[in-house]
Amino acid sequence: MHDAHAPEDRAGQLVAAAAQLFAAGVMSHSGHANLSARLDGERMLLTPGFVRGLRPGDLATVGFDGRVLAGALQSVSAEIIAMHSAVYRARPGVGAVIHTHSPAATAFAVAHRPLPCRTEPMLRFGQAEEVPVVPWGPRGSDVSVRGIAAVLEQRPTTAAVLLANHGLLVFGPDAAATAHLVVAVEESAEAEIAAAAIGGAVDFPPGAQEAVRAAIARSAS
Repeated sequence: MHDAHAPEDRAGQLVAAAAQLFAAGVMSHSGHANLSARLDGERMLLTPGFVRGLRPGDLATVGFDGRVLAGALQSVSAEIIAMHSAVYRARPGVGAVIHTHSPAATAFAVAHRPLPCRTEPMLRFGQAEEVPVVPWGPRGSDVSVRGIAAVLEQRPTTAAVLLANHGLLVFGPDAAATAHLVVAVEESAEAEIAAAAIGGAVDFPPGAQEAVRAAIARSAS
C-alpha cells in the first residue's frame, strides 16, 4: 500500500508549495523563503537555502535537534532549523512550516503591528484571528526560538506569527494548506495597507467566522 506520508511525497508537496508561492507573487525580491515538512521520529524535510527552481532531490532531512541526517544545507539554512522545530514541538498537528519575507506581511512585522483578520481568505484558510508579533531575536537564536514558543503557547489557535523586524512564519496540516495561508496573509496585509489610505479597514460583523464555516460546509456536502 502506498504511504501518503512517505518522504518522497512530502518532498513533492514542498516543491509544489514553493512553486505556488512564486506563482502567487507573494515572495520578496530576493525570493528568500524556507519550507519544511514533518517526518516521523522528530525529523523534517527542509529546503537547502534556496527555493526558486526547487527540486525534490534538493531537500535535506534534518533532526529537530539540528543534525543534518541526509542531504546538505547552506549554513544560512542551518540557522533556521530551531525555528521550524519550535513550531513542530509546540503543535503536534502541524505537518508543514513556511517562512517568507513577503513584503506586505513583513511591513507589519517591521512595524511590530499584529495583522488583523479582516479578509475572507484568512477566515477560509485557517487564521480567524489576528496574526501576533513575536519579539525580535537573532534568527535561530535561543531568544528567537523561545519567543516563538511563548507566543504559540499564548495563542494556541493561531496558524501564523509575524517575526518582528524579520518576516512571516506560517504553519498548517500540510504544505499546500500552509502555502494557501501565506498567500491569504500577504493579500490581507496588502489590503490593510491600501485601506489605510481611504479611512482604514473595518472588522467583520459578529458571527462572520461561523457564517463562513457554514458556507464551506454547505459547499462540501
